[in-house]
Amino acid sequence: MTGTKTAAKKTVIVTRKLTAAVERRLARDYAPVLNATDEVYAPARIVALAREAKADALLVAATDNVGSEVIEALPASVKAIATFSVGYNHIDIAGCKRRGICVTYTPDVLTDATADLTMLLMLGAARRAAEGERMLRNGEWTGWAPTQLLGTHVTGKILGILGMGRIGRAFAKRARGFDMKIHYANRTRLTPDLEHGAVFHDDAEAMLAVVDILSINCPATPETTRFLDARRIALMKDGAIVVNSARGAIIDDRALIGALRAGKLAAAGLDVFDREPLLDETYRTLPNTFLLPHLGSATVETRDGMGNKCVDNLDAFFAGRAPPDRLV
Repeated sequence: MTGTKTAAKKTVIVTRKLTAAVERRLARDYAPVLNATDEVYAPARIVALAREAKADALLVAATDNVGSEVIEALPASVKAIATFSVGYNHIDIAGCKRRGICVTYTPDVLTDATADLTMLLMLGAARRAAEGERMLRNGEWTGWAPTQLLGTHVTGKILGILGMGRIGRAFAKRARGFDMKIHYANRTRLTPDLEHGAVFHDDAEAMLAVVDILSINCPATPETTRFLDARRIALMKDGAIVVNSARGAIIDDRALIGALRAGKLAAAGLDVFDREPLLDETYRTLPNTFLLPHLGSATVETRDGMGNKCVDNLDAFFAGRAPPDRLV
């Protein structure tokens, strides 16, 4: 733990190690209590640090449990929480509202990086990239062969996007470069200028039946948790591909694994998992999975941008202005 409180600077508990540029900015403008080892703090530790430092704010991440037990136990000195994420289901928003704690998040800045990563997941799964790399690394490649590692040609295929928010729309833009036909399911239909000719489905299950590739880009909510279960997978085309760069909880792991094993689905590209960093061990053994460790926003530019957005929001709040990305 590093950082000292000064009379002139607000104290911010920073729960994860951030990029050097963001930590320098925090050190310049605040009295940050930094996490030098990047350990994931237990809820009680977050509360203890806030009390010990008489913190004015928290800068948390999606890995932190900032639920009701934390919010209720925070000292009255804490007036703002900035989360280093777009998702905010790790925070008790209702509790913050009751206590008058401002909560901000980081929309927009990670859109392109996550959309790029989603494209990587789709191509990696469709073209059996993980199998090919393992073959090379294990010294098993004996040369080119006409039927070796035949994958799925994505150009011209029907892509279904579950959740057409910023990231879903950015991914659709990239997919159009592959001449893919875009279908989407969303809570509401987009305006024509945002839809760009994509086919809207007000019933997500109806969309599943027509797509060759399904990309999950919606937030995790009570309505979307375990959305992709065995019944809905059965609605999909044989040989379809599933991609998830949103939240692991949206997929029923056992159902997806069963479909991959049985050949109902050709492949899956996954960057997120339920109960991260744990994942169902079976995923590791399946040859038709392309797996990444939650790299969606993992570029220097994006992580700098996320951190700076957090600090921008804190700057605005403590200056008496409306934070640009305020949730409550």
